[in-house]
Amino acid sequence: MSIVRNGQSTNRAVRSITQKKFSVSDHVLIVGGSGRLGGLLQSAWPEQSDIRVIWQTRWRAGGAECVFDPLIQTDLYHRAARQVGILFNMAGPVGGTEVNLSQHRELALAALNVAKNAGVRQVFLASSAAVYGATKGATCENAPARPVSPYGRAKLEMENAARKWADSAGTDAPNVTCLRIGNVAGADQLLGDRSKSICDLDVLDDGCAPRRSYIGPKALASVLSQLFGLASSGTMLPFILNVALDGCVSMDALLTADRCDWRPRPADTGLVAEVCLDVSRLASLIDLPGGGDDARAIVADMQAIVGQRTGDTHDTVETPI
Repeated sequence: MSIVRNGQSTNRAVRSITQKKFSVSDHVLIVGGSGRLGGLLQSAWPEQSDIRVIWQTRWRAGGAECVFDPLIQTDLYHRAARQVGILFNMAGPVGGTEVNLSQHRELALAALNVAKNAGVRQVFLASSAAVYGATKGATCENAPARPVSPYGRAKLEMENAARKWADSAGTDAPNVTCLRIGNVAGADQLLGDRSKSICDLDVLDDGCAPRRSYIGPKALASVLSQLFGLASSGTMLPFILNVALDGCVSMDALLTADRCDWRPRPADTGLVAEVCLDVSRLASLIDLPGGGDDARAIVADMQAIVGQRTGDTHDTVETPI
């Protein structure tokens, strides 16, 4: 597969992953199924997947099989983890005070400790592209992390704590991978509220809307199922992985594709113009869906899960960092 970037063509090896039937020990526990992203993933999870996913929530909802608070009910957490070989923690607040955001670190360490005690072989931790801050061009995993938002700083603190834990946990500890996920269509502020049909959109001084790396819920479910399959087969995955579609897309194009009218509003100083993730490392491991620069394709992926906008009210969209 040839990718043209900055006028130069680079070859990228993308290999197909053959899924195998999972044993009981290869089941996957996903912690954080009651959030907006968790709900999208449950709906988008591929029906043809052989992967047996156990969804956790803090209250009975949807298809959740495990109901417990991961920071308090550690006995129930451990009991659930003993049933699986892979654990994915995506629980954590998306806003609030610095104190609340510190839960990202606490939830990650709780997942790691439970996983080690239960004999889990691989832990995935949901991080965010927000750890990079402002970027220029496609940003790879080795680029400096300079978050500008409280959420980004909390996710970077979580990653640092996880790395320190992994360095001292011993040879019997699980492998750890932090997934720096780009904007997920339908789980973000821009596209998530389906009751709005018109909004104000923060724009830059040049009149252009910010650009971000995006991924739809169906594409994300496909990526995760393939990564889980690799972990099940014994593949040692890297500590950091960018997760998004290749390329980036402007937010005004997404709103237009979603049939949401918008009006430009001058942004506050400090608005990040572009966050574009280099996903070469991810694409060398799995079959990465295309369409990362196609707003209509990204919105179609989302609408297949959540439907079209239904409301006729006005709202102001805060541009995600």
